[in-house]
Amino acid sequence: MADRIPRVVVVGGGFAGFYALRYLQKRLTPEQAELVLVNPTDYLLYSPLLPEVATGVIEARHIAVSLRRALPRVRLLLGHVNAVDIGGRSVSVTPVTAAGHAETWRESYDRLVLVPGSVTRQFDIPGVAEHARGLKTLVEAVYIRDHLLHLLDAADAEPDTDEGRARRREMLTVVAVGAGYTGTEFVAQTQRWLRTIESRWSRTGAEDVRWILVDLAEMVLPELGPELGRHALDLLRARGIDVRLGVTVTAADDRSVALTDGTVVATRTLVWGAGVAPSPLVAGLGLPTRRGRLVVDAEMAVPGVPDVWAAGDAAAVPDLAAALPAATPPDTPPTAQHGQRQGTALGRNIAASLGVGTARPYRHKDLGLVADLGGWDAVAKPLGVALTGPPAKVVTRAYHLYALPSMANRVRVAADWLFQSVLPPEGTQLGVVRPEDAQLAAAQGTGLYGVPPS
Repeated sequence: MADRIPRVVVVGGGFAGFYALRYLQKRLTPEQAELVLVNPTDYLLYSPLLPEVATGVIEARHIAVSLRRALPRVRLLLGHVNAVDIGGRSVSVTPVTAAGHAETWRESYDRLVLVPGSVTRQFDIPGVAEHARGLKTLVEAVYIRDHLLHLLDAADAEPDTDEGRARRREMLTVVAVGAGYTGTEFVAQTQRWLRTIESRWSRTGAEDVRWILVDLAEMVLPELGPELGRHALDLLRARGIDVRLGVTVTAADDRSVALTDGTVVATRTLVWGAGVAPSPLVAGLGLPTRRGRLVVDAEMAVPGVPDVWAAGDAAAVPDLAAALPAATPPDTPPTAQHGQRQGTALGRNIAASLGVGTARPYRHKDLGLVADLGGWDAVAKPLGVALTGPPAKVVTRAYHLYALPSMANRVRVAADWLFQSVLPPEGTQLGVVRPEDAQLAAAQGTGLYGVPPS
């Protein structure tokens, strides 16, 4: 019908989807567009602070921004999109239910926005899918925290026998894969956190925990450049963390991890942060991709597919700000900063397709990156200026408060930081997440597509 209100369907409630919808609900009236969001949760997860959830510094709900509160004009459908019918202009939605399953239905669209985000890259390594745990969702962060506390409690109770000492070494060894933001921040912050609660155990101290951080890359935190990467590496090693570069995992089981340097590490904790891959939804679209990400033009429209846009971690968005004259621009890196700004630009371009405003290419110069290493240690590069120590820590926390898209969440996170500095550290187990629910496929929803991301 000619007078039907156009329906804009957004797939994914991460940074790109959230900011696109926030722009659209401000610029378009209900008569100009119906806004629909398909997302497996009712919140936007501010994922850069997940390591602080894993250490109990920040309450899990405080980095979960309510989508219903922030996007009151949007109809939220809790579920996963598992297929897109371009010709039929519809998506297939599998709802999230209490029972864990339900019948799929089809949702039609007039404008489609594909921003399903990314998942933890697994590779086809024996045992990783079953025994590794990621740090990309609240479920995983809460589980890892409880898992570590449980193992340290169990290790503290082991008898002083040969068998007991062997089990104790397994329990007190943590292997983390990936020396980018996830792995580095997790190891650095968790190691420092355990020092604040070591009085909890009678026979075990934080120095008894063995930390091994491995990565195929030749530097730590390569996104921040060689100077800050070397500083972070020196700091980690000065704390006693075993950092092995040019090394990765060849196999894993429930009690050991085999590495490419020929060693087999006895451990019951493997934390997997070896980069990200686009949502498996992208591979099933039958559309052109570049390094697994959906190809889009500078306005984030999918070439040759009317009324379809994509952005964020799942899209290969040309980075015009980084392009040299007459050179093919690289793709924007999969960061929260780009996701947020691409979302706003995406909203503007979709509104333009509905007759409101003018579409423009995405262009944004990176404001800099930050990494929290626990305590007063941090590294940051705001606007190209390299910072370390307390100045970097202040910049890091200020940036996170600025980037959180809800004042209520900012106040709660700031209060958590304040309480953490004046109150005894929190070191209790909640036991609310089952091990099977924290497996990579279950926690990140990749089991829906049947193929592990690589």
